[in-house]
Amino acid sequence: MILPRRSLLMLSVTASALAASFVISPSSAVAAPTHAKEKIAMNSHPVAHRYATVNGHKIFYREAGSPALPTIILLHGFPSSSFMYRDLIPALADKFHVIAPDYIGFGQSDAPPASEFAYTFDSLTDHVTGLIDQLGLKSYVLYMQDYGGPVGLRIFTQRPDAVQGLIVQNANAYLEGVGDMPKAIFLPLWDKRDATTEAAARSFLAAGTTQFQYTVGAKKAEAISPDNWTHDQALLDRPGTDAYQLDLLENYKTNVGLYDSWHAAFREHKPKTLIIWGKNDPFFVPAGAEAFKRDLPQAKLAWLDAGHFVLDENTPQVAAEIKAMFAAK
Repeated sequence: MILPRRSLLMLSVTASALAASFVISPSSAVAAPTHAKEKIAMNSHPVAHRYATVNGHKIFYREAGSPALPTIILLHGFPSSSFMYRDLIPALADKFHVIAPDYIGFGQSDAPPASEFAYTFDSLTDHVTGLIDQLGLKSYVLYMQDYGGPVGLRIFTQRPDAVQGLIVQNANAYLEGVGDMPKAIFLPLWDKRDATTEAAARSFLAAGTTQFQYTVGAKKAEAISPDNWTHDQALLDRPGTDAYQLDLLENYKTNVGLYDSWHAAFREHKPKTLIIWGKNDPFFVPAGAEAFKRDLPQAKLAWLDAGHFVLDENTPQVAAEIKAMFAAK
Protein backbone atom coordinates (compact mmCIF):
# COMPACT_ATOMS: atom_id res chain seq x y z
CA MET A 1 0.00 0.00 0.00
CA ILE A 2 1.32 3.48 -0.91
CA LEU A 3 0.62 6.13 1.79
CA PRO A 4 -0.23 9.70 0.83
CA ARG A 5 2.54 12.29 1.19
CA ARG A 6 0.75 13.97 4.15
CA SER A 7 0.61 10.63 6.06
CA LEU A 8 4.30 9.99 5.44
CA LEU A 9 5.16 13.45 6.80
CA MET A 10 3.13 12.89 9.98
CA LEU A 11 4.81 9.51 10.55
CA SER A 12 8.22 11.11 10.13
CA VAL A 13 7.45 13.82 12.68
CA THR A 14 6.05 11.28 15.18
CA ALA A 15 9.11 9.03 14.84
CA SER A 16 11.46 11.97 15.35
CA ALA A 17 9.62 13.03 18.51
CA LEU A 18 9.67 9.49 19.85
CA ALA A 19 13.41 9.17 19.24
CA ALA A 20 14.05 12.52 20.90
CA SER A 21 12.16 11.39 23.99
CA PHE A 22 14.85 8.74 24.62
CA VAL A 23 17.73 11.24 24.50
CA ILE A 24 18.47 12.74 27.92
CA SER A 25 20.74 15.72 27.99
CA PRO A 26 23.38 15.94 30.75
CA SER A 27 21.58 18.92 32.23
CA SER A 28 18.28 17.04 32.54
CA ALA A 29 19.69 13.71 33.78
CA VAL A 30 18.44 12.59 37.19
CA ALA A 31 21.19 11.40 39.56
CA ALA A 32 20.84 7.90 40.95
CA PRO A 33 19.79 7.85 44.61
CA THR A 34 22.64 7.39 47.08
CA HIS A 35 21.29 4.03 48.23
CA ALA A 36 21.21 2.85 44.61
CA LYS A 37 24.85 3.85 44.14
CA GLU A 38 25.77 1.95 47.32
CA LYS A 39 23.96 -1.15 46.05
CA ILE A 40 25.75 -0.97 42.69
CA ALA A 41 29.11 -0.59 44.46
CA MET A 42 28.37 -3.51 46.77
CA ASN A 43 27.35 -5.75 43.88
CA SER A 44 30.65 -5.06 42.14
CA HIS A 45 32.44 -7.09 44.81
CA PRO A 46 31.02 -10.63 44.67
CA VAL A 47 31.18 -12.85 47.73
CA ALA A 48 32.63 -16.36 47.39
CA HIS A 49 31.30 -19.18 49.59
CA ARG A 50 34.05 -21.65 50.44
CA TYR A 51 34.99 -24.58 52.66
CA ALA A 52 38.26 -25.68 54.22
CA THR A 53 39.10 -28.76 56.26
CA VAL A 54 40.52 -27.78 59.63
CA ASN A 55 41.46 -30.35 62.26
CA GLY A 56 39.41 -32.92 60.36
CA HIS A 57 36.27 -30.77 60.23
CA LYS A 58 34.68 -28.83 57.38
CA ILE A 59 34.74 -25.09 58.08
CA PHE A 60 32.67 -22.73 55.96
CA TYR A 61 33.73 -19.16 55.23
CA ARG A 62 32.73 -16.22 53.05
CA GLU A 63 35.41 -14.28 51.20
CA ALA A 64 35.42 -11.08 49.17
CA GLY A 65 37.87 -8.41 48.05
CA SER A 66 41.39 -8.62 46.72
CA PRO A 67 43.94 -10.52 48.83
CA ALA A 68 46.30 -7.63 48.09
CA LEU A 69 44.18 -5.39 50.34
CA PRO A 70 44.37 -5.35 54.16
CA THR A 71 42.54 -8.33 55.62
CA ILE A 72 39.63 -8.05 58.02
CA ILE A 73 38.21 -11.16 59.71
CA LEU A 74 34.56 -10.94 60.78
CA LEU A 75 33.82 -13.08 63.85
CA HIS A 76 30.12 -13.70 64.42
CA GLY A 77 28.06 -13.90 67.57
CA PHE A 78 25.49 -16.21 69.14
CA PRO A 79 23.25 -17.66 67.81
CA SER A 80 24.28 -16.42 64.39
CA SER A 81 26.91 -17.23 61.77
CA SER A 82 28.72 -15.43 58.97
CA PHE A 83 25.21 -14.91 57.55
CA MET A 84 24.93 -11.88 59.84
CA TYR A 85 27.65 -10.18 57.75
CA ARG A 86 26.00 -10.75 54.36
CA ASP A 87 25.57 -7.00 53.75
CA LEU A 88 28.73 -5.78 55.50
CA ILE A 89 31.06 -8.03 53.49
CA PRO A 90 30.42 -6.43 50.08
CA ALA A 91 30.29 -2.99 51.71
CA LEU A 92 33.90 -3.48 52.90
CA ALA A 93 35.29 -5.42 49.94
CA ASP A 94 36.40 -2.36 47.97
CA LYS A 95 38.95 -1.55 50.69
CA PHE A 96 39.57 -4.90 52.42
CA HIS A 97 40.15 -8.57 51.84
CA VAL A 98 37.23 -9.89 53.90
CA ILE A 99 37.04 -13.33 55.55
CA ALA A 100 33.98 -14.37 57.58
CA PRO A 101 34.08 -17.92 58.98
CA ASP A 102 31.37 -20.00 60.64
CA TYR A 103 32.57 -21.54 63.90
CA ILE A 104 32.35 -25.29 64.21
CA GLY A 105 28.75 -26.08 65.22
CA PHE A 106 27.43 -22.89 63.59
CA GLY A 107 26.14 -21.92 60.17
CA GLN A 108 27.37 -24.12 57.34
CA SER A 109 30.36 -25.58 59.20
CA ASP A 110 30.41 -29.13 60.55
CA ALA A 111 28.43 -29.67 63.73
CA PRO A 112 29.61 -32.89 65.38
CA PRO A 113 27.54 -34.03 68.37
CA ALA A 114 28.63 -32.98 71.84
CA SER A 115 29.42 -36.62 72.61
CA GLU A 116 32.14 -36.58 69.93
CA PHE A 117 33.53 -33.06 70.21
CA ALA A 118 34.40 -30.78 73.12
CA TYR A 119 32.57 -27.51 72.50
CA THR A 120 34.60 -24.83 74.25
CA PHE A 121 35.73 -21.36 73.27
CA ASP A 122 39.25 -22.73 73.03
CA SER A 123 38.11 -25.26 70.42
CA LEU A 124 36.13 -22.66 68.46
CA THR A 125 39.25 -20.50 68.40
CA ASP A 126 41.50 -23.39 67.35
CA HIS A 127 39.40 -23.93 64.24
CA VAL A 128 39.45 -20.23 63.33
CA THR A 129 43.23 -20.01 63.74
CA GLY A 130 43.54 -23.22 61.74
CA LEU A 131 41.62 -21.57 58.91
CA ILE A 132 43.77 -18.43 59.20
CA ASP A 133 46.89 -20.56 58.83
CA GLN A 134 45.49 -22.48 55.86
CA LEU A 135 44.72 -19.21 54.10
CA GLY A 136 48.22 -17.93 54.83
CA LEU A 137 47.00 -14.78 56.56
CA LYS A 138 49.82 -13.03 58.39
CA SER A 139 48.23 -9.69 59.25
CA TYR A 140 44.59 -8.80 59.90
CA VAL A 141 42.04 -6.70 61.75
CA LEU A 142 39.48 -8.57 63.86
CA TYR A 143 35.80 -7.57 63.93
CA MET A 144 34.15 -9.15 66.98
CA GLN A 145 30.47 -9.35 67.89
CA ASP A 146 29.16 -11.25 70.94
CA TYR A 147 30.87 -14.71 70.83
CA GLY A 148 33.32 -13.13 68.41
CA GLY A 149 34.80 -11.31 71.40
CA PRO A 150 36.17 -14.32 73.28
CA VAL A 151 37.24 -15.96 70.02
CA GLY A 152 38.95 -12.84 68.73
CA LEU A 153 40.61 -11.89 71.99
CA ARG A 154 42.07 -15.38 72.29
CA ILE A 155 43.54 -14.88 68.81
CA PHE A 156 44.82 -11.43 69.82
CA THR A 157 46.60 -12.69 72.94
CA GLN A 158 48.07 -15.66 71.05
CA ARG A 159 49.17 -13.61 68.03
CA PRO A 160 49.41 -9.94 69.00
CA ASP A 161 51.85 -9.09 66.23
CA ALA A 162 49.47 -10.40 63.56
CA VAL A 163 46.47 -8.43 64.81
CA GLN A 164 46.60 -4.94 63.32
CA GLY A 165 43.49 -3.71 65.06
CA LEU A 166 40.28 -4.57 66.87
CA ILE A 167 36.69 -3.68 66.05
CA VAL A 168 34.46 -4.41 69.04
CA GLN A 169 30.73 -4.50 68.33
CA ASN A 170 28.68 -5.42 71.40
CA ALA A 171 31.29 -7.93 72.54
CA ASN A 172 32.29 -8.08 76.19
CA ALA A 173 35.63 -8.13 77.91
CA TYR A 174 34.41 -6.61 81.20
CA LEU A 175 31.94 -8.08 83.65
CA GLU A 176 30.14 -4.74 84.08
CA GLY A 177 29.12 -5.07 80.46
CA VAL A 178 26.90 -8.07 81.17
CA GLY A 179 23.27 -7.02 81.60
CA ASP A 180 21.05 -8.06 84.50
CA MET A 181 18.99 -10.47 82.40
CA PRO A 182 21.91 -12.68 81.26
CA LYS A 183 23.54 -12.42 84.70
CA ALA A 184 20.40 -13.83 86.32
CA ILE A 185 20.53 -16.83 83.98
CA PHE A 186 24.23 -17.51 83.56
CA LEU A 187 25.79 -16.80 86.94
CA PRO A 188 23.82 -19.73 88.50
CA LEU A 189 24.76 -21.95 85.53
CA TRP A 190 28.45 -21.07 85.92
CA ASP A 191 28.28 -21.75 89.64
CA LYS A 192 26.51 -25.11 89.32
CA ARG A 193 25.20 -26.80 86.22
CA ASP A 194 22.17 -28.93 87.02
CA ALA A 195 18.66 -29.49 85.69
CA THR A 196 17.38 -26.21 87.17
CA THR A 197 20.14 -23.97 85.81
CA GLU A 198 20.09 -25.76 82.46
CA ALA A 199 16.35 -25.15 82.14
CA ALA A 200 16.88 -21.42 82.56
CA ALA A 201 19.73 -21.38 80.04
CA ARG A 202 17.57 -23.21 77.49
CA SER A 203 15.46 -20.07 77.23
CA PHE A 204 18.33 -18.63 75.16
CA LEU A 205 17.75 -21.36 72.57
CA ALA A 206 14.02 -20.63 72.16
CA ALA A 207 12.62 -19.08 68.99
CA GLY A 208 11.17 -16.09 70.84
CA THR A 209 14.54 -15.25 72.37
CA THR A 210 16.30 -15.55 69.02
CA GLN A 211 13.88 -13.07 67.46
CA PHE A 212 14.13 -10.78 70.49
CA GLN A 213 17.92 -10.62 70.21
CA TYR A 214 17.57 -9.11 66.73
CA THR A 215 14.64 -6.76 67.30
CA VAL A 216 15.31 -5.40 70.79
CA GLY A 217 16.61 -1.85 70.65
CA ALA A 218 16.06 -1.43 66.91
CA LYS A 219 14.92 1.99 65.67
CA LYS A 220 12.32 0.37 63.41
CA ALA A 221 11.38 -3.27 63.94
CA GLU A 222 10.18 -3.53 60.34
CA ALA A 223 13.72 -2.76 59.16
CA ILE A 224 15.02 -5.98 60.73
CA SER A 225 14.81 -8.91 58.33
CA PRO A 226 13.07 -12.02 59.71
CA ASP A 227 15.61 -14.00 57.67
CA ASN A 228 17.96 -13.43 60.63
CA TRP A 229 16.07 -15.37 63.27
CA THR A 230 14.50 -17.83 60.83
CA HIS A 231 17.97 -18.86 59.62
CA ASP A 232 19.44 -19.04 63.13
CA GLN A 233 16.53 -20.92 64.66
CA ALA A 234 16.51 -23.56 61.94
CA LEU A 235 20.09 -24.39 62.91
CA LEU A 236 19.45 -24.19 66.65
CA ASP A 237 16.58 -26.67 66.26
CA ARG A 238 18.72 -29.38 64.65
CA PRO A 239 18.77 -32.57 66.74
CA GLY A 240 21.59 -32.47 69.28
CA THR A 241 22.39 -28.78 68.85
CA ASP A 242 20.92 -27.86 72.23
CA ALA A 243 23.46 -30.08 74.01
CA TYR A 244 26.54 -28.36 72.63
CA GLN A 245 25.02 -24.90 72.80
CA LEU A 246 24.44 -25.46 76.52
CA ASP A 247 28.07 -26.60 76.80
CA LEU A 248 29.19 -23.32 75.27
CA LEU A 249 26.89 -21.23 77.46
CA GLU A 250 28.44 -22.90 80.50
CA ASN A 251 31.96 -22.61 79.08
CA TYR A 252 31.48 -18.86 78.69
CA LYS A 253 32.68 -18.58 82.29
CA THR A 254 36.20 -19.33 81.03
CA ASN A 255 36.04 -16.06 79.11
CA VAL A 256 35.31 -14.14 82.31
CA GLY A 257 38.30 -15.89 83.87
CA LEU A 258 40.51 -14.47 81.10
CA TYR A 259 39.31 -10.88 81.37
CA ASP A 260 42.28 -9.70 83.47
CA SER A 261 44.79 -11.19 81.04
CA TRP A 262 43.01 -9.55 78.11
CA HIS A 263 43.12 -6.18 79.87
CA ALA A 264 46.84 -6.61 80.45
CA ALA A 265 47.32 -7.44 76.75
CA PHE A 266 45.41 -4.29 75.77
CA ARG A 267 47.74 -2.17 77.90
CA GLU A 268 50.86 -3.92 76.65
CA HIS A 269 50.18 -4.01 72.92
CA LYS A 270 47.88 -0.98 72.54
CA PRO A 271 46.02 -2.22 69.45
CA LYS A 272 44.25 0.35 67.30
CA THR A 273 40.65 -0.12 68.41
CA LEU A 274 37.22 0.92 67.18
CA ILE A 275 34.29 0.27 69.50
CA ILE A 276 30.90 0.26 67.78
CA TRP A 277 28.08 -0.33 70.25
CA GLY A 278 24.32 -0.58 70.03
CA LYS A 279 23.41 1.50 73.07
CA ASN A 280 20.00 -0.19 73.53
CA ASP A 281 21.43 -3.69 74.03
CA PRO A 282 20.04 -5.32 77.23
CA PHE A 283 22.46 -8.25 76.98
CA PHE A 284 25.77 -6.39 76.66
CA VAL A 285 25.08 -2.99 78.14
CA PRO A 286 26.82 0.36 77.43
CA ALA A 287 29.03 0.08 80.51
CA GLY A 288 30.84 -2.72 78.70
CA ALA A 289 31.74 -0.39 75.85
CA GLU A 290 32.95 2.38 78.14
CA ALA A 291 35.08 -0.07 80.14
CA PHE A 292 37.37 -0.67 77.16
CA LYS A 293 38.51 2.94 77.42
CA ARG A 294 40.16 2.21 80.78
CA ASP A 295 42.74 -0.04 79.16
CA LEU A 296 42.57 1.41 75.64
CA PRO A 297 42.21 5.16 76.20
CA GLN A 298 42.95 5.95 72.52
CA ALA A 299 40.09 3.74 71.29
CA LYS A 300 37.30 5.41 69.35
CA LEU A 301 33.81 4.75 70.68
CA ALA A 302 30.90 5.13 68.25
CA TRP A 303 27.39 4.76 69.66
CA LEU A 304 24.54 3.45 67.52
CA ASP A 305 20.82 3.76 68.18
CA ALA A 306 20.51 -0.01 68.01
CA GLY A 307 20.43 -3.18 70.08
CA HIS A 308 22.58 -6.32 70.21
CA PHE A 309 22.68 -6.85 66.44
CA VAL A 310 23.19 -3.55 64.61
CA LEU A 311 23.84 -4.27 60.95
CA ASP A 312 20.35 -4.44 59.43
CA GLU A 313 19.86 -0.74 60.09
CA ASN A 314 23.45 0.51 60.27
CA THR A 315 25.66 -1.26 57.73
CA PRO A 316 26.61 1.93 55.82
CA GLN A 317 27.66 3.73 59.02
CA VAL A 318 29.56 0.72 60.36
CA ALA A 319 31.40 0.30 57.06
CA ALA A 320 32.27 4.00 56.97
CA GLU A 321 33.66 3.91 60.53
CA ILE A 322 35.80 0.87 59.70
CA LYS A 323 37.15 2.37 56.50
CA ALA A 324 37.96 5.68 58.17
CA MET A 325 40.13 3.95 60.77
CA PHE A 326 41.57 0.88 59.04
CA ALA A 327 41.52 1.25 55.26
CA ALA A 328 44.85 1.81 53.53
CA LYS A 329 45.42 5.52 52.91
